[in-house]
Amino acid sequence: MQATKVQMLTRRHGGGGGSAHYSEFSATPRLRVPDRTSRSWRREVKTAVSVVVTSWILAYPADVFAQGLTTAERRMVASVDQGSPAAIALLERLVNVNSGTHNFAGVRAVADALAPEFQKLGFTTRWSDGASWNRAGHLIAEWKGNGTGRKLLLIGHLDTVFERDSPFQKFERVGADSARGPGITDMKGGNVVMLLALEALKDAGVLDQLQVTAVFTGDEEDSGRPIMNARADLTAAADWADIALGFENGPEAPHVAVIARRGSTTWWLRTSGTPSHSSQVFRPEVGSGAIYEMARILAAFHDSLSNDPPLTFNPGVIVGGTTVTFDAVQNRGTAFGKTNVVAESAYVAGDLRALTPEQLARAKATMQRLAARHYPQTHATLTIDDGYPPFAPTDGNRRLLALLDQGSRDAGLPPVGPVDPARAGAADISFVAGRVEAGLDGLGLKGRADHTVNETADLTMLAVQAKRAAILMSRLVTGREK
Repeated sequence: MQATKVQMLTRRHGGGGGSAHYSEFSATPRLRVPDRTSRSWRREVKTAVSVVVTSWILAYPADVFAQGLTTAERRMVASVDQGSPAAIALLERLVNVNSGTHNFAGVRAVADALAPEFQKLGFTTRWSDGASWNRAGHLIAEWKGNGTGRKLLLIGHLDTVFERDSPFQKFERVGADSARGPGITDMKGGNVVMLLALEALKDAGVLDQLQVTAVFTGDEEDSGRPIMNARADLTAAADWADIALGFENGPEAPHVAVIARRGSTTWWLRTSGTPSHSSQVFRPEVGSGAIYEMARILAAFHDSLSNDPPLTFNPGVIVGGTTVTFDAVQNRGTAFGKTNVVAESAYVAGDLRALTPEQLARAKATMQRLAARHYPQTHATLTIDDGYPPFAPTDGNRRLLALLDQGSRDAGLPPVGPVDPARAGAADISFVAGRVEAGLDGLGLKGRADHTVNETADLTMLAVQAKRAAILMSRLVTGREK
């Protein structure tokens, strides 16, 4: 296939707008011959079949839409406006159901409230039980359309950080345009935005031209283990899909979307030493003790890992002494020791956040290398969890943002810019990285103070975000850009 050069509109976002500039982009897809003996054969086939159309769609100039909204898109906008009061009423019902991650019955109740709404649109729904990863489970809604459209994975979650014993339990209006409640932005509001956008696509007659799988995890705030079991439904859907859209709320800025997220990896370090009277510390047969060894390693981590932004590394809890206990689930421990005894044990737990798989691999290798150097008569064991992988910035993600931004402008809404990855925490969209052609997150309901008892939603943004999402999805329909 000959390479085709097209001009791609990109934007430098800042403040209230941004200036446009053009750069050349090669629309030639990279095709690979599937290896039938490979474990990834199915994904190879899917990629080979879909990459031509998907790459062409995403590479097309964003200003192709600068003439304004189509008739169908105007119908979507009207549908969102008409459906917003019912959507806010649904949001209130969902928020009033406690669905802290460990309240399995509450998580299932939120799924049971959402499922009929998707069934009304013609989706089939099913519940994936989470017993094998010690969580409630996930809701999955599927729409086949005409069977030939772009395959979209939409991502939400059912749980919140507010458990049954939290004092923060109910939806409460705060003026005409805002409301406070547990999970109202993170992310029950995003689930409702997704539903409202799909209703608009249905009303405009566009939904039939798409294939959609929506996955609502029940343990996003505190993932079950093993993590690969807990995210098997999500990764299977990603292997099927061409494009992934996440409906998390994102940062508090109202007109941004997420093209990259740092991963979140947990690590544990245990050191041991030779117990002895403190007067014998540093003698060849006693050595430095467990606490000195722990301090050496942490200092080395700090000096070696703090100069590779946006990588961050943080030891969050530490215990040390003659005897220690540590509960990795509850992140708490105990220690006993005496000032005149060389410490026998020390334990620390922390997190590691990297923007790309390569940055994460470098950091892991550095940590293991530094932990392997020991003070005399000490030992160290470093364990690094897989956790949430990085959702690295890609050209495909940036082009999705350009389509979202242009659709927003065409609808008379403010422009949409990218979020600084340092301000975007880990989320479920990270698990689709490398499995789809492109992904975009932060399409959910905007507000402030999520994960606190002051979590508040800007209800005016419900319609804004639903319009943006509907227009974006309509412009990803196969052949739409022609």
